[in-house]
Amino acid sequence: MTFNGDPAKPLPRGKARGERGGSTGYLRLRSFLNDSMSMSHVYQPLMIRTILAGGGAATRRQIAANFLAADLSQLEYYEQITRGYPTHTLKRHGIIEHSRGVYRFSQDIPVLNEWERASLMALCDAKVAEYVAQRQDAIWHHRSQNFDPIPGTLRYEVLKRAHGRCEACGISNQERALQVDHIIPRTRGGSNDLFNLQALCSVCNAQKLDRDTTDFHSARIAYALRDDSCPFCTLPGERIVAKNELILAIRDANPVTAGHTLLIPHRHVEDQTGLSQPEINALHALQTQIIGQLREEDTTISGFNFGSNAGAPAGQTIFHCHIHLIPRRIGDMENPRGGVRGVIPNRQVY
Repeated sequence: MTFNGDPAKPLPRGKARGERGGSTGYLRLRSFLNDSMSMSHVYQPLMIRTILAGGGAATRRQIAANFLAADLSQLEYYEQITRGYPTHTLKRHGIIEHSRGVYRFSQDIPVLNEWERASLMALCDAKVAEYVAQRQDAIWHHRSQNFDPIPGTLRYEVLKRAHGRCEACGISNQERALQVDHIIPRTRGGSNDLFNLQALCSVCNAQKLDRDTTDFHSARIAYALRDDSCPFCTLPGERIVAKNELILAIRDANPVTAGHTLLIPHRHVEDQTGLSQPEINALHALQTQIIGQLREEDTTISGFNFGSNAGAPAGQTIFHCHIHLIPRRIGDMENPRGGVRGVIPNRQVY
């Protein structure tokens, strides 16, 4: 498939019949493409193009292959693969050399004639088929999400949350395509929940696969950690006003203002510095939910203070991480300037 992705490239000119009219099928497709098609991605025109190229029919695999050919993030992923193992191995054996992104056979392999090229290409195909037959789908297992793909709405939420930047290195999606990645992989028990997903650029995602040696079994055990002597580990169910898999919310027993809420990880962890990335994601998600609910219930709320105490010198009295969400209203104190700086009163106003 040829796909140059250039919207400025002129459409091919047809004969008079194609310009002014055409068959009913042609006119219907042209009208749909020009006037009716609402696009949220490139898939619709690519699918139509593939069926057109097939003379009116195409298999699911053919359509998927053309989606793949237009997917910049996948191309960048396989560019990273190309730079690695196959290049290093073939260079070590004296088969290839490369310079400035161009790969060619080494100088001691003379020019091949057409029959030799065709014969060797057929041998390459046979070697690939033999390897696949021996190992079946296992060779692509590290890239397979077929058993439970990430829904499109979740992908959108992850990319929206990342504001168009890689959540590992910060590079913009204008410079490098972003991929939605599982923090704890699906193959190691990770879920498709929003808090277990992150936006990574293709380079960070590929490097994560190479270097990540996290003990995910121990991580799952850690999420179940509770302390029977901790009041936040033994909360009665009726106090919980909202929760997700990793974070719960309760109203403060001694509220600073009406609606004062505590966001607390289920896991027993001392302070906010010990939270994992999934817990941070889950915390932000529940915080956004609670803010929306409070604003809907009380239209006088016009601001919020957010804060947590880490360590006794900072005022922490319960050594289980909890984040205060304090609604604020106009006139609830004489001079709110400085906000959380008021933890040291004589430094609040400056």
